[in-house]
Amino acid sequence: MKFVSIIMGSKSDYDVVSEAAKTLEKFNVPYELIISSAHRSPKRTSEYVAAAEEKGAQVFIAAAGMAAHLAGAIAANTTRPVIGIPMAGSALSGVDALYSTVQMPGGMPVGTVAIGKAGAVNAAYLAMQILALNDQNLDEMLKADRATKAKQVEEDSAKVEVLLA
Repeated sequence: MKFVSIIMGSKSDYDVVSEAAKTLEKFNVPYELIISSAHRSPKRTSEYVAAAEEKGAQVFIAAAGMAAHLAGAIAANTTRPVIGIPMAGSALSGVDALYSTVQMPGGMPVGTVAIGKAGAVNAAYLAMQILALNDQNLDEMLKADRATKAKQVEEDSAKVEVLLA
């Protein structure tokens, strides 16, 4: 079975990471969610990545804060796409995690999204866009979602125009 693997560095990341899970669920995209740390459990992380690939993981989403090496540790162990969600929660409000996630060496890419909940939602959407390259049904669902969002903007705009008139 093909699925998205979501790995968070600690249990405290769940409130944010659950937004990615909810987004995938909305589109009926299977996922697996675990806790593993690049620093506290590096062997677990590398073993999980190998096992997840064998089970069908197509895309990895990694959420970590502070030094945020989780996405890089995953990328070092797979050639599948890796999307990093920088987590806030440090004295630097997630900017340290953003830099750690986005500044990967050449040849070891990690797609990096926004810090926090918006990033978690976007990580799920980006994962689905990758999957949709080989899944026409998912591609159509994503197009319908975009159309719904565009229609909502038009409706909201019309309401504001009436208020301003």
